[in-house]
Order: sequence, then C-alpha cells, then structure tokens
Amino acid sequence: MTTLDTDTLRRLPKAVLHDHLDGGLRPATVVELAREAGHTLPADGPDALAAWFYAAANSGDLVRYIATFEHTLAVLQTRAGLLRAAEEYVLDLAADGVVYAEVRYAPELMLRGGLTLPEVVETVQEGLAAGMAKAAAAGTPVRVGTLLCGMRMFDRVREAADLAVAFRDAGVVGFDIAGAEDGFPPADHLAAFAHLRGENMPFTIHAGEAYGLPSIHQAVQVCGAQRIGHGVRITDDIPDLAAGKLGRLAGWVRDRRIALEMCPTSNLQTGAAASIAEHPITALKDLGFRVTLNTDNRLVSGTTMTREMSLLVEQAGWTAEDLRTVTVNALKSAFIPFDEREALIEDVVLPGYAVVL
Repeated sequence: MTTLDTDTLRRLPKAVLHDHLDGGLRPATVVELAREAGHTLPADGPDALAAWFYAAANSGDLVRYIATFEHTLAVLQTRAGLLRAAEEYVLDLAADGVVYAEVRYAPELMLRGGLTLPEVVETVQEGLAAGMAKAAAAGTPVRVGTLLCGMRMFDRVREAADLAVAFRDAGVVGFDIAGAEDGFPPADHLAAFAHLRGENMPFTIHAGEAYGLPSIHQAVQVCGAQRIGHGVRITDDIPDLAAGKLGRLAGWVRDRRIALEMCPTSNLQTGAAASIAEHPITALKDLGFRVTLNTDNRLVSGTTMTREMSLLVEQAGWTAEDLRTVTVNALKSAFIPFDEREALIEDVVLPGYAVVL
C-alpha cells in the first residue's frame, strides 16, 4: 500500500462542501488589497498576517473566531477585489487536488463599496469562472458551485434566499445561514427556508457547532436542511460513542443520510472539539454517518484539504479507504445534479484513489 505522505495526499482527488470565500484569501492578496483600500491590518507582510489570523482564531470561541473576518471582508468590497479573490480561490483549490468544491459567502457583507447584491454575485461568479478556465487549461480541472449565505443575526436572510433562487442557473447551487449560532436559531428564518423548499432549492444550515442538539433539531426537522454545517454536537445524542447507541435525532440524521460538513481544524479553534484524535468525525464515520471533510476557512485556520487529511492520517489513524469514503460522501451530497455527481465519483474519484488502495 502506498505511503500517505503529504505529496501523495495532495495528488488525491478531493471534494469540499464547506469553505468560505472570505475565510480563504491568500495572505499576500489581503495585504495588497488592504493597502489599496487604505485598511489597516493587524500585522505587516503576508507571513506575519497569516500567523496573526491563525493565532487570533485559536481562541476556543466562535464569536472571536468570526471577528477575524473584518480584515478579509474589508478587501472584498470592490469589483476588483471580488474578482481576484474568487479566481485565486479556485486556483488554490486546484493546486490542492480538489476536483469539486462549494464556496459560500454572504453577499450582504460586501456592499460597502457601492455594489448591489446582484452585482456582488455576478462578480464572484465571473471570478470563479475565470479560475475554473485557468485550472482546466493547466490540466487540473475543478468544478465549483456557489452557496449564498444569509447572516442569521441580521434581517436580510429572506433577501439572500431570493438571490440564490434568482442565480440558480448562473452557478449558485444552494443556500446557507451563517454567523453566531447561540441566540440566533434557524427557526427564526422559517419563511426563507419555506420559500427555498417551494423553489426546489437545496440548502444547508450551520448548526451543532457553538450550540447543541436543539440547533440541529431545528435545522433538520423544523427547517428541512439537507445537510448540516459542522454538526459536531450530534454526539450529544450518542452518550456512548464506543457502544454506538444512537438517540432519536442522531438516528434520524444517520439513517436519512443527512450529510455532516465537518471541519476538524476549525472545530478545534472554536472549541467544538478537543483534538484531532478525539474529533467526532472518526467515530461518526465508523458509525455510518455521512460525514464529509472540509476546511471551513483556509486562511483563518491555516489549512488546506491536504492538511486536514494529513492530520487525520497522522493523529486519528485514517487510511486511504477512509479518505475515499468521505470524498465520495461529499459528492453524494453535493448540490449539483445526480448525473454530474455520479460522473465525478466514477470517472475521477474512484480511479484517483485506486492508485493508493
């Protein structure tokens, strides 16, 4: 069996469902765009800035983790900034072996430079398309779909949902709500989710990260989410992970194949998990949950899909078969048509893993 070193892992085909555009910029890009925008950064130079983001995010608190985004959002308020960030986003994924990705962001947070909501979406889609074209020309094609987010603590969630439906034929494949979980339950936005269901528009919901089972229950049973962003607190309904006896909600999530978008490094930073070795992703995988592996915020968490895989291999004993499982899981639950998912699995992922199995 092939050794799963970093170079081997980087070459494996990957799929990421949970990754934020404003959390994945290149440090050098933030530095350059901040200089142009007159925005003061907390550190000088790309390396120092990357180190600051990683240190600031390691607070064990989701609210403080989210606060680091003021510096990336500051450079995503213009057409030029959005175009560059979106194109580089795709190219960085392609270099990391990602073959399918869903990128999410909240257009309402990118209006300070005078762009309208539709203009933000159009600009990001233009940048993503440019990145995909360059990646394909370089022989590393990657398919990227967009999830639009509404910020759960503000009052524009329904507006963001309408925007997702309006751009569903222009690269937007789904919807999400993001922001602080505690105090802002998913059910506050039932009208938006009812509208999305009526329009046959898939959506995921951030839940079970900073808040427990009630947020997961609301996301799934009240709002109708097809996936759960993070969902690590589902273990609160499995008192003994080793025995594998599931509570009613955990059993529902597993048996209905509701995907859990798990982000190990990010979950450690926000205090949702204690260590990579103890992260619930391994036990939940072994219990048959549809777990997926994700980066969440590549800049803020100082990570890549290759790094997330490496950590699980080194600290949780994962095998190539485990990595293939979560990759296939992600594609099975992707918000694109079945035939496209099937083609990626059969023509790209399975052959790509055959060389290490």
